[in-house]
Amino acid sequence: MIKINKKLSILALLLSSLSLTACNEDSTEQVIKQAVAIEKSDGCHLCGMIIEGFPGPKGQLFNKTSDISHKFCSTRDLFGFLLQPENVRQVKEVYVHDMSKTPWQKPTDEFFINAKDAWFIIGSSKNGAMGETIASFSQQADANAFSKEFGGKLYRFSEITIDII
Repeated sequence: MIKINKKLSILALLLSSLSLTACNEDSTEQVIKQAVAIEKSDGCHLCGMIIEGFPGPKGQLFNKTSDISHKFCSTRDLFGFLLQPENVRQVKEVYVHDMSKTPWQKPTDEFFINAKDAWFIIGSSKNGAMGETIASFSQQADANAFSKEFGGKLYRFSEITIDII
């Protein structure tokens, strides 16, 4: 009987410590943002072009210090901004279109994926808003199939550098 009460006491202590942690103010900083719709009047955070109407994958990101989504007319512009030394450590969430699920000519907002988990093709024959762009996919097999058809080399998010783009 004492053994069971001791186990219950330990379990109760663990549960209470977990509930206290959940109420911690720092937990609000861990809230993950979600990609938001690209509106007709949205301009690219890097170049200022209106995003709507251009082909190819788009991107967006959230900084650690703001709830504002910075939107980009192409994944190339996204990485051009993201990889600038003053921005690298400021970015919290990064999203790109999954081009295996949305049309190249007009990507739709429902198919944004976490860029840090994505597969990318750089150097394909497909163009985006600013010419050559970086194709993005949620699955490696889809990225490989795209590369086979349109050329380019496969990269993970962490492998992309300013020198590559």
